[in-house]
Amino acid sequence: MLSFITEKESCWDRLKAEERPIFIYGMGDGALKIMSVFREKGIIVSGIFASDDFVRGHSFEGFRVHKLSEIEDMVEDFVVVLAFAAGYQEIVDKIHEIAAKHTLYVPDVPVVGHGLFTYEYCQEHAHKLRQVYDSLADDYSRKVYANIINFKISGKIEYLSAVTTPKAEIYKKIIKPGLNEVYVDLGAYNGDTIKELLEFTRGKYAEIYALEPDRKNFKKLSKFIDGMPNVYAHNAAAWCVDCELPFSAKAGRQSAINASADSYVAAKAVDSILGERPATIIKMDVEGFEREAIWGGALCIAHYAPKLMVSLYHRNEDIFELPLLIKSLNPQYKLYIRHQLYIPAWETNLYATV
Repeated sequence: MLSFITEKESCWDRLKAEERPIFIYGMGDGALKIMSVFREKGIIVSGIFASDDFVRGHSFEGFRVHKLSEIEDMVEDFVVVLAFAAGYQEIVDKIHEIAAKHTLYVPDVPVVGHGLFTYEYCQEHAHKLRQVYDSLADDYSRKVYANIINFKISGKIEYLSAVTTPKAEIYKKIIKPGLNEVYVDLGAYNGDTIKELLEFTRGKYAEIYALEPDRKNFKKLSKFIDGMPNVYAHNAAAWCVDCELPFSAKAGRQSAINASADSYVAAKAVDSILGERPATIIKMDVEGFEREAIWGGALCIAHYAPKLMVSLYHRNEDIFELPLLIKSLNPQYKLYIRHQLYIPAWETNLYATV
């Protein structure tokens, strides 16, 4: 039924069967998540290394942090497990250089939520995965979809490099922004995606609505839009209804709604912000709460069919649940999936147009 999924053995199982030493490349949240799975599965970590700039006598989780060159001097043949996210060409090139010399895996761990994306997980959700695959608007989207799923199972970066699309191509060929857009930016951060859009519209737009829940990011956003006409910024999270939500502020892209947080932030629904008025483009990158944001804009999506740009990589289920939800709200949408430069499969996004 899922002939487009060719990887059956997870990278976790391959690592479990490894007889060579396994070294983790990177420190931080990603490494902690991976090491937690290693402990569950009985996979032994032989050591940690980091980029030369980050070593400087650090230790991490009881391991002295080495340079790669030090490990290469000590060990003849070993496996590298990448444990951080890379979205810049220079770092991606460095990772490919390491992969050319050593066996390298990039295990997929969800940004939000629990569980592992394995072939067994795909079998459990085979019907929905097939539905999405069959509903995609072009062959390239189907190739991207298949490659992203095979990457998430296997941890092999060649699946990503084979389907990486420049951002400009996505804007020019799929989104095709005009000079009179009503743009809703959910997860506006510091204004970077507003700036991105305006680069393709020569600075022209009708209205912009921006939501950013993190106070420090919102300050940067406010500074960026200062003096711009018809731009309405809200220090709020995107949600299905207007309310208040517990929020963990990290002053970066990983600030997120968190049930155990002590502080609260305002939350707003797109339909509430717009009232009866249409939007023409809605972008959603809201750290794993895209489903709630979609429901918050359900009336706009159903009645006005704005072009959508939606992150598909925060939760395991996003890759099938979000496309199916959007298609159920407005069956007229054509669905495209593209992956921009990033390791692991972050910046894998859904684009919907009519």
